[in-house]
Amino acid sequence: MSLARRCSRTACGRPAVNTLTYVYADQTAVLGPLATYAEPHAYDLCEPHSERLSAPRGWEVLRLAPDPKAQGPSSDDLLALADAVREAARPAPAPVPLHSADDPTRGAKRGHLRVLTPTD
Repeated sequence: MSLARRCSRTACGRPAVNTLTYVYADQTAVLGPLATYAEPHAYDLCEPHSERLSAPRGWEVLRLAPDPKAQGPSSDDLLALADAVREAARPAPAPVPLHSADDPTRGAKRGHLRVLTPTD
C-alpha cells in the first residue's frame, strides 16, 4: 500500500501535488503546494485538477507558487542525515562488570558513597 496522498476528487487516483483551502470570510480559494499533513477541511489535488480549478462566482482564486529552494533536501537535511548515520554506526558502550565476591573494591568507599552488593 502506498503512503502517498491521492487527489481528493472522486474517482481520481493520481497523486496529489497541491492543497486547496477555502477562506470563507474573504471569499477566496487558496491553492498552494501540498501541505505537510492532510487536514480535514483541505483538499489535496493532482496536477490536472489543480490546473482546471475554478471558484464560485464572486470568489477569487489565489495560486501560491512553490518555493523552488524548498524543493528537495537542503544542506541542513543532508547534515542531519549524516549525523544520524554516524550515531547509528558508533559501537555500543562496553557493559559495566559486576563486582565479584573476591573483588578488592567490594564494599569500598567512594567519596561520600559506599558500593553495596546484595551480600553486604
